[in-house]
Amino acid sequence: MQQSPTAVRTPAVRAVDGMVETVLNRGLNVRHIRFMALGSAIGTGLFYGSASAIQKAGPAVLLAYIIGGAAVFMVMRALGEMAVRHPVSGSFGQYASRYLGPFAGFVTGWTYVFEMAIVAIADVTAFGIYMGFWFPQVDRWIWILAIILFLGAMNLLSVKVFGELEFWFSLIKVVAIIAMIAGGAAIVAFGFQAGDGGGVAPGLGNLVNHGGLFPNGFEGLLAAFAVVMFAFGGIETIGVTAGEAANPKKVIPQAVNTVPVRVLLFYVLTLGVLMSLFPWNEIGSNGSPFVQIFDGLGIPAAPHILNAVVITAALSAINSDIFGAGRILFGLSRQGHAPKSFGRVSRHGVPWMTVVMMGGILLVGVVLNALIPKDVFVLIASIATFATVWVWVMI
Repeated sequence: MQQSPTAVRTPAVRAVDGMVETVLNRGLNVRHIRFMALGSAIGTGLFYGSASAIQKAGPAVLLAYIIGGAAVFMVMRALGEMAVRHPVSGSFGQYASRYLGPFAGFVTGWTYVFEMAIVAIADVTAFGIYMGFWFPQVDRWIWILAIILFLGAMNLLSVKVFGELEFWFSLIKVVAIIAMIAGGAAIVAFGFQAGDGGGVAPGLGNLVNHGGLFPNGFEGLLAAFAVVMFAFGGIETIGVTAGEAANPKKVIPQAVNTVPVRVLLFYVLTLGVLMSLFPWNEIGSNGSPFVQIFDGLGIPAAPHILNAVVITAALSAINSDIFGAGRILFGLSRQGHAPKSFGRVSRHGVPWMTVVMMGGILLVGVVLNALIPKDVFVLIASIATFATVWVWVMI
């Protein structure tokens, strides 16, 4: 089969006004892109932030995730149409410039970069919290600094290496979520309970027996939307991958049509099982609710296994955050909306300056976790929600 001119494996080089210009590799296939989108949307928002959403809305949080999932699906359909027609690295930043004007493109692109930077800081914060489950004596910021350096180095390699890394990160947590849903459903069905369950047996009755479906009223449901929208933030990274997809006209529609539905099912089924195992008001926010619940049920080694899974989820989300922000910055530089240095591409076809910038931004997370470790996650999640919604509205 004759190779398409766009499906190049090495950076294409051409002369532009006497200068050498390089473009990004198209090394991402449908497997990479599907799991990358899952990786960016199923991360700390589910494994850590869900505890905060549950405390605000109670069982009604399931309705919040359903509504949020429906909004996500509509946004992704709109983005998919544009990504197939214009598979460029700047994605929706460039679409906004094309259809709404340069200022709209400038604001949208930089808002997304801000969103990904803030979300990445929240993700590295969650990673530090998870590592504290095993190493409580080690300061959180030390783990955060180490993971920033590691993932920064990985993102400086070729996009194919990034895609493979993201695929395996995401696969681990997707398999773990499916196993958790199946195991939790079995516990609910057979009435199994071990350890200190607080005298409340697992069952569907836990969804309504502790204040009803809306224990905190409609206000509680609205309050949960900040965390819910944060959780879904990042799924628009599917559009960003169009500039490096090997066959965007085939890959993008498949990812757009399947990923939002899967994400919605994962969130609703997972949290439904969690709140059936324990009353919603007993699900704390000190660490991952997944680890807390299975630790309380007394399942041997489950807390350690789940902690490894949520660490993998955080790594996956951080990886996608760095990629997404970097590619949008690359597109902004080509439009003249960002410094030209962000358009520099390594011999592996990676915009290395954007990776360096994201690494520098994430160092802010190290400082914040050293100064105010208790309040960082919720504060950052609230800020990121505004940026997420703005980008969706522009799409």
